[in-house]
Amino acid sequence: MLDVRRMQVLRAVVLSGSVTAAAADLGYTPSAVSQSVAALEKQTGTELLERTGRGVRPTAAGLLLTEYADAIGRQVAEAETALADLRAGRTGRLAVRYFATAGAPLVAPALARMRAEHPGVRVEVKLIDPEDPLPDVKEGRADLALVVRSGEAGHEGIRLVHLLDDPYRVVLPEGHRLADREVVELSELAEEPWVGSEWPGPCLDAQLDACAAAGFRPGFVVESGDYLTAQGFVAAGLGVSLIPRLGLGGRPAGVVVREVRGPEPVRRIYAAVRETAPPQPALRGLLEALREAAGAH
Repeated sequence: MLDVRRMQVLRAVVLSGSVTAAAADLGYTPSAVSQSVAALEKQTGTELLERTGRGVRPTAAGLLLTEYADAIGRQVAEAETALADLRAGRTGRLAVRYFATAGAPLVAPALARMRAEHPGVRVEVKLIDPEDPLPDVKEGRADLALVVRSGEAGHEGIRLVHLLDDPYRVVLPEGHRLADREVVELSELAEEPWVGSEWPGPCLDAQLDACAAAGFRPGFVVESGDYLTAQGFVAAGLGVSLIPRLGLGGRPAGVVVREVRGPEPVRRIYAAVRETAPPQPALRGLLEALREAAGAH
């Protein structure tokens, strides 16, 4: 394999026209320059320079290597510029995983800010609900994922950054006996038929834990993993449901939404990042943008 450093020395000799001038330009001794060119000639098996009085000129082989040395020099400079842009967050790529109800209130405004502040960074966004995105983050397939968890501990290799607590609201049919209340006690729903709004996982666990603290387990008569569908069942009078505040958009006619206490069910939303991930200005900017979006809620 050709020695790139020696090729750059040859290029300096060809451009300056002499070993002495090249040595001065490079900060080497003339002897070191001559030895470098001689080693490259030995490596290539051909003469690269011929003497012309006090100077030198390239042979055909020397001119060929000089042209390639020029190209390599340009590519190295481009690589250095690209690396500087990446380190500064001006370019790059981020892979993000999110769940449906975090999309409009959190991810969309965060990406809009990212586009304004880091226009050269490409962000790949993938919906993962109801999959668990933590393996993607841990194994490097994603740089960041939005998740619901009960706490920040117990996730090896993952750092959880708390964004916000999303409280659940009770959705009742219009005309329900509790519909005129401003706040409903959770225990008052113990004997009601329930419409399930969550897939099994941390979001459903938040509901079940709150109900257990209130002294009962909800009796689900309809299962639904979609908030709008669940509210449709409630509007039809089939039961009551708990929906997180971020999931209440586009609610149908025929339902009322009330705060619930005793206790208030809450799902905790985090941004998950890999603990061993190298510092990235773009990733740091995305986290800041997500925090800002979360603060608006």
